[in-house]
Amino acid sequence: MAATAYSVALLGGARLPAAPRGSALLLPRRVGCQQLRFQDAPRLSLLRVKAASEDTSASGDELIEDLKAKWDAVEDKPTVLLYGGGAVVALWLTSVVVGAINAVPLLPKLLELVGLGYTGWFVYRYLLFKESRKELATDIETLKKKIAGTE
Repeated sequence: MAATAYSVALLGGARLPAAPRGSALLLPRRVGCQQLRFQDAPRLSLLRVKAASEDTSASGDELIEDLKAKWDAVEDKPTVLLYGGGAVVALWLTSVVVGAINAVPLLPKLLELVGLGYTGWFVYRYLLFKESRKELATDIETLKKKIAGTE
């Protein structure tokens, strides 16, 4: 039974023909841990990953120095800290709201259905036809220009 399960897993679902009881199976016998290590050593040596020879602590020090230089260049530090704290609080609050919505029994499936409907509409409206793809590309370019302030 174990040999059959092993062959099914090995062959990705294809079954081998059943071998007669007296014949030797083509599958390896179970062996002790020590024998398995020595037997599979050449095959396992191909799987070894060698560490890079370069020193990673130097790049870590460079990263810290770069961050310190950027922090020193910031003029309004309290505002940056306030925005960072606000982002953390907003992320936490979003997580709480999503968890509460997920706890309502039918609401996640309803929202999934709404998302699938919107995705279908978007594909039909903007991606299916060549003219609508061009329209989407021009809309994205104008939005990029508005955000960058070049328009």
